[in-house]
Amino acid sequence: MKLDPVALAVMNSRLAAIAEEMGVVLGQTAYSPNIKERHDFSCALFDAKGELVAQAAHIPVHLGSTPLSVRAALERLELRPGDVAAVNDPFAGGTHLPDLTLVAPVFIGDRRRPFAFVANRAHHADIGGMAPGSMALATEIYQEGFRMPPVKIVERGELARDVLALFLANTRVSEEREGDLRAQLGALSVGAERMREMAASAGRGRIALAMEALKDYAARLMSAELARLRPGTYAAEDFLDDDGFGASRIPIRVRVKLARGRATVDFTGSSPQVRGNVNANYAITLSATFYVMKCLAAEAVPANEGLMRPVSVIAPEETIVNATAPAAVAGGNVETSQRIVDVLFRALSKAAPERVPAASSGSMSNLTVGGFDSIRRRHFSYYETIAGGAGAAPGHPGASGIHTHMTNTLNTPIEALEAYYPMRVTEYRVRRGSGGRGLAPGGDGLVRELECLAESNVSLLSERRTLRPWGLAQGGDGAAGANYLVRAGVATKLPGKTNLTLKPGERIRVETPGGGGWGRAPSRRKHRAK
Repeated sequence: MKLDPVALAVMNSRLAAIAEEMGVVLGQTAYSPNIKERHDFSCALFDAKGELVAQAAHIPVHLGSTPLSVRAALERLELRPGDVAAVNDPFAGGTHLPDLTLVAPVFIGDRRRPFAFVANRAHHADIGGMAPGSMALATEIYQEGFRMPPVKIVERGELARDVLALFLANTRVSEEREGDLRAQLGALSVGAERMREMAASAGRGRIALAMEALKDYAARLMSAELARLRPGTYAAEDFLDDDGFGASRIPIRVRVKLARGRATVDFTGSSPQVRGNVNANYAITLSATFYVMKCLAAEAVPANEGLMRPVSVIAPEETIVNATAPAAVAGGNVETSQRIVDVLFRALSKAAPERVPAASSGSMSNLTVGGFDSIRRRHFSYYETIAGGAGAAPGHPGASGIHTHMTNTLNTPIEALEAYYPMRVTEYRVRRGSGGRGLAPGGDGLVRELECLAESNVSLLSERRTLRPWGLAQGGDGAAGANYLVRAGVATKLPGKTNLTLKPGERIRVETPGGGGWGRAPSRRKHRAK
C-alpha cells in the first residue's frame, strides 16, 4: 500500500485536527484562568511505538519535550484499555513540576496492543512547594512542589481515587486542580474517540502507514533544509543574568556543525548546573532545539518525530542544559529554554543570515501571586507569563507585546483576572521605545502593574533584566526589563528573581524587555536631511 502526496497531506491535516480539537475541549472545559484563558496547554498524538506523529500549534516548550514523558510512561507502565498515565517528573521527560502530562492508549476493536496514544500537558497554577504558584526561588526540586513519576491516574476506566487524593492533598487550590485534571481527561477521551473514528473510516493499516510516511517525509524535508545551509561549524554563546543565589552571567555555549544534510548541536562548555532553579533538563534542551530547527526550515515541516532524525543533540550531564536530580528546574523550563533558543539562533545566523531574527525579549517574565481571598473565602494561586518584544528580522520589524519562541500563551484578560482573583490591573500598555533600533526595529515590551487587594505571596522569575536582547547585522539591542514594588506611591526596583509578600494596596510592576533590532538604523542626521 502506498500513499500519494495528496492523500498523505490529507492524513497529516486530519491527525493535526484531532490534536487541535483536543485543545479546544481542554480550553473550554478547564477550571483555572491559566488554562481556560491563557491556553497554557498542549495536545499531541503518538503512534504505536510512542513516537510523535502530530501536534496542535500550542506551546513549543511542551511539544518538543512531551515525547520523553510519553516514552517514560510506556517504559514504566503497561497501559491497558481505559488506562491513563500521569507524570510531571522533570527527570522522567517532564519540564517542570506545574506541567502535568497525561497519556492514554487508543485501542482498536479487540486488539491487544494499542494502535496509538493521545497525550496532553497542562500547566497547573499550583502544584504545592514552598510558595503559591510553585515557581519560587528554590535550591532543590523537593522545594518546588509535588513530584509525580509515571503512575496510573485512571485504571480500566475508573479514576484512581487514592492517586487523585494524594495529588490534591499537595496543592493549595484543590478544586481548581481537580477541575483542570478532569478537563485534561475529557480532552484525551475526545482524542481517542476521533482516532477510532478515523481508523474506522480510513482503515487502521492505512493510518499506520501514513504515520510512518509522515515521519519519513519530515526527516527528508529537514535533511534537505539543512543541506541548503552553508556547511561548517558555527559557535555562539549567550548568558543568563543570574540564578537568584549569587551566580551571574551564567554561560550557555553551543557549536552547531552542518554537513551533508545533518546537524550536530553540541552544548559542551555550558555552565555546570547551578544552585538556583534556572537549570534545564535534557527534555527542555531537546525541545528548544526542535523548535529552532522547525523555525529554520523555509517551508513547513510536519512537526513529528522525524524532524529530529537528522539532528544530534549533545548536552553533557550536570550542566545548565542537562541538569540531574535533585536540581531545582522551575526556571529552566520558562527562562533557560528561551536562552537556549537565543544561543542557537545566534550560531545559525552565521549559516543563514537571511532567515534568523535578532534576539526577542528572552524571558517569559513569570509572575505568580497567591494567598487567601477573604472576600471569596478561598485560597487562590495566579500564574502568568507576560509578553515582550519580538526580535526584528531582515526586512521585518519585530512585533510588540507578543509571546515569543518557547511560549505561545495568551494574556489573562483584565476582566477575567479581576473577576477571579483579589487583584486589580492598574496599568497595562506597550512599553514604547524598548525595542532595539535598526533598519528593521525590534518590537516593544509591555508594562503590566497589578495591585493586590489581599495579602499575597509573590514570586518573580524573569531574565534579561541585566543583559539586553541582542541585535543582529549592526542592529541595536532591545531594552532590558525591570521589576518594581510600588508601595505608598514609591517604586522600588526588584531583582529579576525574588519572593516577597505584598500587603493590600501594594503593587507589583513588570516592564518586559524589547526585541533586538536588525540592520544599522539610518542616522538621525540623514533622516532630518531628507
